[in-house]
Amino acid sequence: MGVSIFRPRLAFSADRASAERAAAQEKAERFRSLMLPHMDAALTLARYLTRDASAAEDVVQEAYLRAFRSFDTWRGEAPKAWLLAIVRNCFLNSLGAARATEELTEEPVEDQSPESVLAEKSEAAMVRGVVEQLPEPFRETLVLRELEEMSYKEIAAITRVPIGTVMSRLARARQMLAELLLPAAEKRA
Repeated sequence: MGVSIFRPRLAFSADRASAERAAAQEKAERFRSLMLPHMDAALTLARYLTRDASAAEDVVQEAYLRAFRSFDTWRGEAPKAWLLAIVRNCFLNSLGAARATEELTEEPVEDQSPESVLAEKSEAAMVRGVVEQLPEPFRETLVLRELEEMSYKEIAAITRVPIGTVMSRLARARQMLAELLLPAAEKRA
């Protein structure tokens, strides 16, 4: 009679792998259904923060990757606010990285080209250009409130400042916007 050799088996390894795949698929589906509807808002915020469409896409891509990786830590409240906070943090990180490597340079001011004159004839293009001239904290607050229709509480959570600061920044941003728009409107008249 032959000697039998004991060979341990992982009896549940196939079941465990199947359960892990199912859980990963469920997470991905939940992420898609909750976060993808806010991609336009994420791109809008990133465009205003970066002032560059290509850089904005990079920031949003990084934000979605980070959001997916940390989706398990999300508490389930205000998915748009949570995602936009990540977009903002990715922008700030990219800004810090650019400054650290001295990649951030200011472009020289040039005379208006015929293309920019044509673009300014469009009211939306003019307002967009004026909003982009606002300093970053004011621009960010204005975009989150007026374009993304976020509440003061959500903006405070995203920007990590008190609600009073949000209100102050918004009032100041509106004032600066009015001051910048009035001369632009007078030039067109």
